[in-house]
Amino acid sequence: MDEKTAKQRIAELQHLLEIYNEQYYVQDDPTISDAAYDQLMRELETLEQQFPQYAVLDSPTKHVGGVASNAFHKVPHSVPMMSLQDVFSLAEMQGFFQRCQQEIDAPAFVIEPKIDGLSVSLEYQDGVFVRGSTRGDGLIGEDVTENLRTIESLPQRLTHAPQFLEVRGEVYMPHESFSSLVKQQLERGETPAKNPRNAAAGSLRQKNPAVTASRHLDIWIFNVQQIVGHSLHSHLESLAYLSEIGFSTVIPHSEKCLTMDQVAAEIAAIDDARAGYAYDTDGVVVKIDDFSQREELGATMKVPKWAAAFKFSPEGKETTLREIQLSVGRTGVITPVAVFDPVQLAGTEVSRATLHNQDFIEERGICLGDMILVRKAGEIIPEVLRSTSHLPGAVVYRLPTSCPECGTATVRDPEEAALRCPNPDCPTQLMKRMIHFVSKDAMQIDGLGPQNLTALQESGLVHSVADLYLLQKDQLMALDRFAEKSAENLVRAIAASKENSLDRLVFALGIRGIGSRAAKLLCERFPTMDALLQATREQVEQIDGFGETMAESVVETLAEPHMRTLIARLRDAGCNMTYQGNAVVDQRFAGMTFVLTGTLSGMKRDAAKDQIVRFGGSVSGSVSKKTTYVVAGASAGSKLEKARTLGITILTEEEFYQKLQERAEME
Repeated sequence: MDEKTAKQRIAELQHLLEIYNEQYYVQDDPTISDAAYDQLMRELETLEQQFPQYAVLDSPTKHVGGVASNAFHKVPHSVPMMSLQDVFSLAEMQGFFQRCQQEIDAPAFVIEPKIDGLSVSLEYQDGVFVRGSTRGDGLIGEDVTENLRTIESLPQRLTHAPQFLEVRGEVYMPHESFSSLVKQQLERGETPAKNPRNAAAGSLRQKNPAVTASRHLDIWIFNVQQIVGHSLHSHLESLAYLSEIGFSTVIPHSEKCLTMDQVAAEIAAIDDARAGYAYDTDGVVVKIDDFSQREELGATMKVPKWAAAFKFSPEGKETTLREIQLSVGRTGVITPVAVFDPVQLAGTEVSRATLHNQDFIEERGICLGDMILVRKAGEIIPEVLRSTSHLPGAVVYRLPTSCPECGTATVRDPEEAALRCPNPDCPTQLMKRMIHFVSKDAMQIDGLGPQNLTALQESGLVHSVADLYLLQKDQLMALDRFAEKSAENLVRAIAASKENSLDRLVFALGIRGIGSRAAKLLCERFPTMDALLQATREQVEQIDGFGETMAESVVETLAEPHMRTLIARLRDAGCNMTYQGNAVVDQRFAGMTFVLTGTLSGMKRDAAKDQIVRFGGSVSGSVSKKTTYVVAGASAGSKLEKARTLGITILTEEEFYQKLQERAEME
């Protein structure tokens, strides 16, 4: 690969992986399988090694994938909560094993199942549980103490406890709890959770602890982060101690392993046993037992050098492809879906899997009636690997040249290899846009589930989401699904949604690539709809976290005639067109980007962020060349070091307050 191509591919991979990180860790709604994500990450790692001049400091290969949500108070981790080095074969595990042997004398390894859940930190003061937090980006997490208190197996008070203890654990949703949750969601007409991991993450991030309690989560403790008042020297010793004082700890599959053959045998044993576990596991963790040897090996910015995660290969089975159904999404993308004879994969029955696009179908030579190989990538998402045999005279399936729902001629999206229906009035697109528009993170209109929306569409009352704001009580009562009270409630809910902040409306518009967090960032920079409609691609691209593709998507979508018409109708209906997250007083900090790191003694971090935004500035969670100032409080970590490396101006807490005062005096 030449240098120009490598630079473009590295930038593309960095952008894609950040999007997938937000979907997985923040939105709890992944759109690709773990295996596909791992493949992209491995490709980026290889390219960055070959072309180190393009390996930026904030690359996804160099930091933990998550980020702390603004929905919860932030918690700085005094001991970073790192991720693990992934290996995908016994040969790669052998390489990890040999590197450890070369660095330290006679290492002994402990082998444990890798629980597929949400990593958390638990803090105990004199034996009392005082705080629990998510991993976040590894340095800053979210305070979810009250939600963690709802987990029955998590001890609120320890017996014979040390003065201070911080442990790390994995919150998970047992298979039985997950099945019950999905059943309830389907009965309510909601989109069911994709898998136990995402269900656990979403449950732990509920604002109402009662909702978390209803999900019946569980937890395993697997590491000591800090301890004061007691000495521990090895991992196995620490697990025994934690169990003794009241924790449910992860259970090593065996005693210490001294040879690679022993490690391989334990990996195989866990692979054989995992179908009987009450929780999902996607691999095995291999870690050095002795704590002094761990310190000797150390860590990179992202992973400890004394541990590795062996990822299981997804299970695959052959079956017969019976049909290819076509699904039209809210943005017009036509997705082919394979329907095949049911097979059991990773403990569940599977009969459908996406075929993505025409390129995917042709690469795998897929024909109707084929025998196909199917697996569950990451034990979560079914996928078709390839055709293994064809019927006589079979031909590769071709997607239609017209929309299966409205008959409009389809167009090929060259950037995504996707086939689209360009008709904005396509009834299926409209339905899915309405479902998105009224959803919880968008306009949040209670009482408008898919069945009620279908009734409104079929009755001819709604041809656009803007028509929702024209609905009257008597029109609703004329439909079988509404009585007087439910009609009144719906009209009231629709009226209330007009007051939502602009970022909710922007997310509700369904701009490709713009999730709720990106919509908020957009509106922090452009706090009115008029300002957003006038924004250029270059201006949008300057927002931290945005790249060229996202900026183009925003500007091009908002410039489309039917989108302009829709926005005008929503404005006429009385929908708020101003960002209310942080009212901008003036533009004193216009064009400036601040990063806050460490603990501020005189002001809470959210208050400091509000001050910056009120004066027209923006606050980013990561340091980059676009950063203007880094405000460093007590115990500032890697962001401070990165700022020094990049030559970014660093402000002490006192200098930050002085700068706020100086700006105020300049009025």
